[in-house]
Amino acid sequence: MYKIGLGYDSHPFIEGRPLMLGGIHIEYPRGLKGHSDGDVILHAIIDAIISPTINKSIGDLFPPSDKKYNGISSVKLLDHAYKYITNSFYKVVNIDVTFIAENPIIKSYTSKMCEVIALSIKIEPANISIKGKSNEEMGFIGRGEGAAAIAVALLCYNKY
Repeated sequence: MYKIGLGYDSHPFIEGRPLMLGGIHIEYPRGLKGHSDGDVILHAIIDAIISPTINKSIGDLFPPSDKKYNGISSVKLLDHAYKYITNSFYKVVNIDVTFIAENPIIKSYTSKMCEVIALSIKIEPANISIKGKSNEEMGFIGRGEGAAAIAVALLCYNKY
């Protein structure tokens, strides 16, 4: 049996914080505000893999009210989310992500992002696609106030 998951996340940019996207540090003057490290790409992926398999959201598994997740690496959250889905006998087949921001341009970082994500969810980097899109100067993203990501995941039931 196959299931498709959809994830979305957005955060505002803030000064004085490193920008983490897809599990890696991106050279940029501002980071993303969030309870963890604010990695919208990984947060969208986490929702995409857990929502169809265990019927939970990232906020259910890692509530912002829980101080142990304050500043945590989203790679660690992805590692934990992967354990939840494998305990439910699912495996990730592929992931497709769209990162939405006017800046930074992520094209030169996406290969490394795919490698980091692939290690966490035990698939080949070739089965992960990450691309960046602008919001054509519309809304909070278009004004450079924040960024968002949308992720789609195909999962397969793998009990045997």
